[in-house]
Amino acid sequence: MLVHLDALLQESSVSGAAKRVGLSTPAMSHSLARIRERLGDPILVRAGRGMLLTPRAESLKARVHTLVAEARQALEPERPFEPEELDRTFVVHASDYVLTVLGARMDASLRTDSPKASLRFAPNTVDDAASLRDGGSDLAIGIYGDLPQEMRSRVLLTDRFVAVVRRGHPVVGKRLSLEQYVRLPHVQIAPRGLPGGYVDDELRTRGHVRHVARAIPYFVTALQLTAQTDYVLTVSERIAKLYAGALGLVVHEVPMELRPYALSLVWHPRFDGDAAHRFLRESIARAAAEVAGDKHAAARTRLDPSDPTSGQRRKRPRQLR
Repeated sequence: MLVHLDALLQESSVSGAAKRVGLSTPAMSHSLARIRERLGDPILVRAGRGMLLTPRAESLKARVHTLVAEARQALEPERPFEPEELDRTFVVHASDYVLTVLGARMDASLRTDSPKASLRFAPNTVDDAASLRDGGSDLAIGIYGDLPQEMRSRVLLTDRFVAVVRRGHPVVGKRLSLEQYVRLPHVQIAPRGLPGGYVDDELRTRGHVRHVARAIPYFVTALQLTAQTDYVLTVSERIAKLYAGALGLVVHEVPMELRPYALSLVWHPRFDGDAAHRFLRESIARAAAEVAGDKHAAARTRLDPSDPTSGQRRKRPRQLR
């Protein structure tokens, strides 16, 4: 009806409006009758051999034309995506591990391909999935528990755990034993601010409990603290090797078997068809492949539901009746 009204207002003629939209003159006359009934105004009145717009029609002319033009524009096919024209801010949940390992490569890629694009990084939380669903963020990078079924994800990189102590540690020599590992005070990296997790669960299955002296949400800070104390830190190998030389740290094998893990890129499916969002996803994946393309076999892609950092509540044991 708006399209027909726009044609009538622009042409001031039923036959002219009919030609404009590709209708027959009787069909446009029928549409004019419906518009008159809807608006309670004749819209067009006869004046000699022609027709004139009523005052109400004159007042509607520019507004209706704009509405129709905007509607047509909204329904037109999208222009081909051009990365260099991307001028948009993306919010990404990620730890300082991700920024340390991938940040520089991601930045170089975006500076070259999309210099006007902006990235705002936010810490990982147990509510990352809710933020993605509600539009508070665009992407999240991490290892999670069971995500909502509709979420999309792809593995970015894998890593494994090592133990680090300061060079010249008074207890640890060339090799870190399980006895030393359990007895020493630990620094724990807790990106989501919650204690416990995979290492503690694995120790518990072996009948051990470690003493976590300091729980810190940041990888780099944990490495710096370990370099200045007699603590031991269990940390991802990629970032440990990046900082070991500069901080005077010695990297050891963890004296028990720990599975490697995978970090995934996570997003909500409403962005599947968004060309700009897809470009950013591919840019991050490309950076990960270039910097950390080697893969670890049998890497965990999900946190166990019992892991407090997964965001899932521990199930209470059923009581016997």
